[in-house]
Amino acid sequence: MKLSWAGFKDEVPFREQVKAIAPLGFDTLAVTETGHDPFIRAAVAIEHTERIEIMTGIVVAFARTPMLLAYAAHDLNALSGGRFILGLGSQVKAHITKRFAMPWSEPAERMREMIQAVHAIWDCWYDGKPLDFRGRFYSHTLMTPYFTPTDTRSGRAKIHLAAVGTHMTNVAAEVADGMICHPFTTERYVREVTMPAIEAGLTQTGRQRGDFELTGFPFVATGWNDEALEKSIADTRRQIAFYGSTPAYRGVLELHGWGDLQTDLNALSKQGRWEEMGRLIDDRILEAFAVIGRPEEAARELRRRFDGAFDRMSVNFALQPETLPPILQLLRRGT
Repeated sequence: MKLSWAGFKDEVPFREQVKAIAPLGFDTLAVTETGHDPFIRAAVAIEHTERIEIMTGIVVAFARTPMLLAYAAHDLNALSGGRFILGLGSQVKAHITKRFAMPWSEPAERMREMIQAVHAIWDCWYDGKPLDFRGRFYSHTLMTPYFTPTDTRSGRAKIHLAAVGTHMTNVAAEVADGMICHPFTTERYVREVTMPAIEAGLTQTGRQRGDFELTGFPFVATGWNDEALEKSIADTRRQIAFYGSTPAYRGVLELHGWGDLQTDLNALSKQGRWEEMGRLIDDRILEAFAVIGRPEEAARELRRRFDGAFDRMSVNFALQPETLPPILQLLRRGT
């Protein structure tokens, strides 16, 4: 299993964190689109690493056009010598329309077409095919030599798509090279819902499971002492509550018989009652969504839960970088 790091903090300059993390043995560094532009951070990470893959986990796809994604991913893959993975996600309607001022409709169908459009653009650049993509949401029919990249030695980047529901998961398996599991998931949901949906999507294109990578970002509540562990548990309850308030993720809760919790969390979120939301995450829910315990215990439990499911896993341990190598060894060995 490949191991990924995404735990970058604003308290330390980003490039210094990359330099500290790079030698520790991770296979991937993942940069997110929360308070920063992930493409800029990916470029910085590429400049300060040599072998590690750099993944955007994720870029908000619908805030951009297929052409913008194609250029950015091409440049980062060329700059890195083929080490870049374009991790895409849809976000939710409110953020697309109210934060990014972009259109929203039929997210799974739009995402399928967006990725197909990116590949059509890359077919033009890398294979010399005429650009003639005409879809319901996107149309790309103009590409002149002046605007065509010529540094194509590294080829096209891989595309991984973030998904929760079965429809978007099917899309990932049909048109992407891999899928990113949202942190708001459980072992049961991965094995009973996500993996069968991936198999169904792969069947549509005649691919095998070995042709497709599944990346997990599981919640981890850990610490070296009781005080740190309790703080991590409290923080994780709040994270689970925040995501659980989102209607798009209700299906995960419903699988466990907790669908009404989403309604309650959503109502509290609209009132800004964030602390109360965390208190609704009882121990049963916490243990279903998060791995809890001392770092060594958490590493073993992560491996037990997700071995055979995830091909790549983010190690979201809120620990000092220098303490991580033994944890990585436990995750690789699984003992």
